[in-house]
Amino acid sequence: MRSTPYPPIEPRQIIARFPDLRPGEDVVAVSRSMTPSLVLQAYKLGIFPWPVRQGLVPWASPDPRAIFPLQPEQQWPRTVRRSFRPEFRVSFNEAFGQVMRTCAVREDEGTWITPDILATYDELHDLGWAHSVEVWEGSDLAGGLYGIAMGALFAGESMFHRKTGASKVAFASCAARLRERGFEIFDVQVLTDHLKSLGCVEVPRDDYRARVASAILKSARFD
Repeated sequence: MRSTPYPPIEPRQIIARFPDLRPGEDVVAVSRSMTPSLVLQAYKLGIFPWPVRQGLVPWASPDPRAIFPLQPEQQWPRTVRRSFRPEFRVSFNEAFGQVMRTCAVREDEGTWITPDILATYDELHDLGWAHSVEVWEGSDLAGGLYGIAMGALFAGESMFHRKTGASKVAFASCAARLRERGFEIFDVQVLTDHLKSLGCVEVPRDDYRARVASAILKSARFD
């Protein structure tokens, strides 16, 4: 496992003011660039970047918000349990850049992981804020995910698999680590059928933001 700085290093500060969130609005602002400082400010407010193309950055705060409940701990569905195969090895922060760039490959649907996102999150990883989970089969990367850790909040960004079940192993391993390390929120942004099958649920945006405001004041270490 590659060690990242702890506590995380604060990036060069760029102060921005996000508008008040309004009912029914998921995209709350648009900018032409992003920085590590801007990303961290957004997460503190329950907002995240969701670019659709290079040079234009929508900032989103969906209502409702999707999370994976860390407490109480529940048994994983059988499809997840069966995915833990002997040939898989799980690691943390061994291949952050590779995980991100593999998540960006979406041949059939395009990707929101633009060069701006790649550069910004690479820097956030070097500063100790962004982390990855890798699932290996031998020396090959079979699956993984990455996200941002801030206080007792972990915000999952994206995941992928090259081998059947590998993304489920990455997700379950991440959740187990978050529980073990005292995290309170595992944010997954928007509920999909796949995330629902893993046990993710939706909560009202105001509830989510209140939880974030509390969680970011607490201390939890991902790696």
